[in-house]
Amino acid sequence: MSLEPHYDQNDPEASSSERERERLEQARPIPRITIHAWCDSAGVQRPIERAAEDRRMARAHVMVHGGGVQAAMEHYAQNTTPNLLLVETRVEPEYIMQQLSGLADVCDPSTRVVVIGHFNDVALYREMMRNGISEYMVAPVSLADLIATIESIYSSENEAPIGRTIAFVGAKGGVGASTLAHNIAWSVTTLFDNDVVIADMDLAFGTANINFDQDPAQGIAEAVFTPERVDETYLDRLLAKCSERLSLLAAPSTMERVYDFDEAAFAPIVEVMQATTPTVILDVPHGWHGWTRRTLAEADEVVVVATPELTNLRNTKNFVDTLKRLRPNDPPPHLILNQVGMPKRPEIDPEDFLEPLGISSFVTIPFDPQLFGTAATNGQMLAEMNPSHAVVQKFDELAHVLTGRREVKSSQAGMLNSILKKLKGK
Repeated sequence: MSLEPHYDQNDPEASSSERERERLEQARPIPRITIHAWCDSAGVQRPIERAAEDRRMARAHVMVHGGGVQAAMEHYAQNTTPNLLLVETRVEPEYIMQQLSGLADVCDPSTRVVVIGHFNDVALYREMMRNGISEYMVAPVSLADLIATIESIYSSENEAPIGRTIAFVGAKGGVGASTLAHNIAWSVTTLFDNDVVIADMDLAFGTANINFDQDPAQGIAEAVFTPERVDETYLDRLLAKCSERLSLLAAPSTMERVYDFDEAAFAPIVEVMQATTPTVILDVPHGWHGWTRRTLAEADEVVVVATPELTNLRNTKNFVDTLKRLRPNDPPPHLILNQVGMPKRPEIDPEDFLEPLGISSFVTIPFDPQLFGTAATNGQMLAEMNPSHAVVQKFDELAHVLTGRREVKSSQAGMLNSILKKLKGK
């Protein structure tokens, strides 16, 4: 007996439907990415809308618009581009690249673009590939074609993981690294419509569950103690939803057992999160173990949080020097000076703090116990309480910097120091 699928030769539509169903069954789930589609015809828009409703796209956030390439250019001149952009164009092959050049001017470098055209032209396809287009599809397109194309973009062995890992660590306990990590994660997800996962790696004393007013029954402990089970599906079950696009891999925050781990203990968890989520925030506890060293060495971005005191300066210098050895081809870590301006506390001037570190810029967060204390008590992020607050604006700026959308201006440190000196003189 043959186990090959049987197609009715006299029914082309049934045959095509069976093939599409078979292709869909073989497709893997699409990761947590944001997809925007700009269509120029109903024939392309309908299958994209169908694809958005498919279970394999359940993790992705899809928005479908009309207007084609021109509407997309006008929109992204004022807004950030998504992880993946689908654009339909009906222009002749000789004019397509000229049209797309305008779109390239408003796209973030990390955005991947799929062009849906109406001309089957091999030379055009090759030119698009040379110019960084992820794929060129010829209309009409089917639901299976779309999902298979998106999957191929994000599952290719030659593609880097889609997730950008940002590790926050305190130069000393109690400097507020976790609070800043959580608030900046909130900024990333609200500013850019990106999915974000926070991994609270302080299993004994983690605070993310309190800061987000969550009480999940499971979290990161289940993953790290059963590494053989770690995959996309298992991690999905362990995540707690903090908002539509922000999820938490919570710490148990108990001392019922000791948490001694091998150097590679957290690596499989981070890899799976990177494979499915655009931004991964690693809330690394203050301490120095094999696994914390490896986590910081392998993160895409490292943020050291310190307060302007002598011990913090010494520890920050140690972090900077050590990470320079561990990451010789990467820039130094980002520095956030937190709790600046605490009354009656002797502080090191920010410029003096920065001088021995070899870091060109930093951000300061003022001491404001009322603001941060109220947010912590309410289980809210600062942006939920007061989105226009100056501190929230700094979080938004850091979100741009850490996701690669903007660099810290070299003059920022000097500007902040001038403000601080004026405040001290009053």
